[in-house]
Amino acid sequence: MRRVYSRGEDICRYLLQHVEAHPNDIARFAADHFKISRQAVHKHLQRLVAEKSLVRTGKTRNSSYTLAPLDEWANSYPIDEDLAEDVVWQKDIRPRLGNLPENVMQIWHHGFTEMFNNAIDHSGGSSILVGIEKTAATTEMLVSDDGIGIFKKIQREKGLLDVRHAILELSKGKLTTDPRRHSGEGIFFTSRMFDEFRISSDGAHFSHDIGTTEDWLIEHQREKGTAVWMKLQNHTARTTKKVFDQFAPGDEFGFTKTVVPVHLAQYGNDLLVSRSQAKRVLARVDLFKKVVFDFNGVESIGQAFADEIFRVFSLEHPEIELLVIHANSAVKRMISHVKSGFTEKP
Repeated sequence: MRRVYSRGEDICRYLLQHVEAHPNDIARFAADHFKISRQAVHKHLQRLVAEKSLVRTGKTRNSSYTLAPLDEWANSYPIDEDLAEDVVWQKDIRPRLGNLPENVMQIWHHGFTEMFNNAIDHSGGSSILVGIEKTAATTEMLVSDDGIGIFKKIQREKGLLDVRHAILELSKGKLTTDPRRHSGEGIFFTSRMFDEFRISSDGAHFSHDIGTTEDWLIEHQREKGTAVWMKLQNHTARTTKKVFDQFAPGDEFGFTKTVVPVHLAQYGNDLLVSRSQAKRVLARVDLFKKVVFDFNGVESIGQAFADEIFRVFSLEHPEIELLVIHANSAVKRMISHVKSGFTEKP
């Protein structure tokens, strides 16, 4: 009897976890996974609808299922000298998140306090809006301010030519406009703790989703202030420790590894061909001991670009390990070519 009950719970959990990706064919999708009939799956779908965990629209073959919000909440906080992220967490946020596993609650604790504190210390705004939506499977949170905008502030403080340069620098980690009070690690680690993490500001969008190939995107979004959106499964094996350990390998304490999304250095149809573009990619990577260059979305690179990174910089910094991921055959050939030494001198 216990085995039957457990299998039913497994099926329900699977339906809740995958219904967002398969709203119209979730019954077939689950039936194929568990090797059972669609009729059997429909019994579990009916149960979840009755429990108000799912919402069903349409009839028979035109049925569609979506996660039902179990709780929706929002509140605005004026930014003043008395506003503190730990107080807001204990008073408002933790109770609203409800009965989540401890590892999940630790991730939310880290993510909320980091992003809320950033808005207090860096936004220059007058208020922060926090919104939470919880379903049976996931929880989403928005932390939004009406300040200067994170990318614009980084651009101004670091003397960058474009807000897109700010996104590239932010993706590397160890970037802060206030080194006396902040380490610059908050957004880097927080973005990797959540299933989906996005920042919209200054007409640009910074995104990292678990399960993608370092999917950092740029598109037109929010024009004023900064909006941070985070989403996490209510039951995940991920922990804050596992995320920190990925970038501080072994027993060594510290943030020693970074991943650089190379395609952020190219704009529109521009090709990555010049040494100046390479130097933009290389900015501040000497702060790390291991640098992973992610070439996802890069079709080709020029000889000078590759040479600056994989021969010149490598020779100047033999203590730094340079790794490459998601490179196609054309990019791999150019990197191999400059490493062979048969290139022009810089």
